[in-house]
Amino acid sequence: MKKILCFGDSNTFGFNPENAGRYDKQNRWSGILSKILGNEYYIAEEGMNNRTAFFAYPAALKQSGGEYLPIYIKKHNDFDICIIQLGTNDAQISYQLDENVVRTGLRRMISAIRKANPKTKIILVPPVKITKDILHSEFRILFDTISMEKILRTFPVWEKFAKNNKCLYFDFNKIVTPCKIDGLHYTKESHQIIAEKLAEFILNIQ
Repeated sequence: MKKILCFGDSNTFGFNPENAGRYDKQNRWSGILSKILGNEYYIAEEGMNNRTAFFAYPAALKQSGGEYLPIYIKKHNDFDICIIQLGTNDAQISYQLDENVVRTGLRRMISAIRKANPKTKIILVPPVKITKDILHSEFRILFDTISMEKILRTFPVWEKFAKNNKCLYFDFNKIVTPCKIDGLHYTKESHQIIAEKLAEFILNIQ
């Protein structure tokens, strides 16, 4: 049995923008992925709301992805594939996100994974391209137009880092867009699309 870690933020957790709850396992991409891939794969769902990648989240260690992942992966070092879906929350108003922060943070996470298990294949998923709908949602206190600009500037870093460090790269933004409700989270229909396309991608990994 192959083991896959899905380590991410609220869109991996399965945040439901319609009611601020959580999509059930049958309607969030990591859960759907498990169903599609079947019994030959074990999927560890490790998503968390408001998780950052590159900055320390003051309220809880587990929400500080860059700090928690090395701890987690050291204890659970038998994954064949590790999917990292983070970076959106780092564009919040309170953080000073730039290309150097992304580069340094990715290097730290990838190094921790490979130190724990050099054979683990890594799939990097860049941040959500949040839309202006977020400015009319409850998340407007966290994100602004500058947040959108900060995210866009980091995309070349994510893709180049993946290429230069022998990671795989899978951009959700090429197949889905965030919902109109908050411009940040995905509908259950988008989760289905993500899972289907990601399953195809995984099955083609050599």
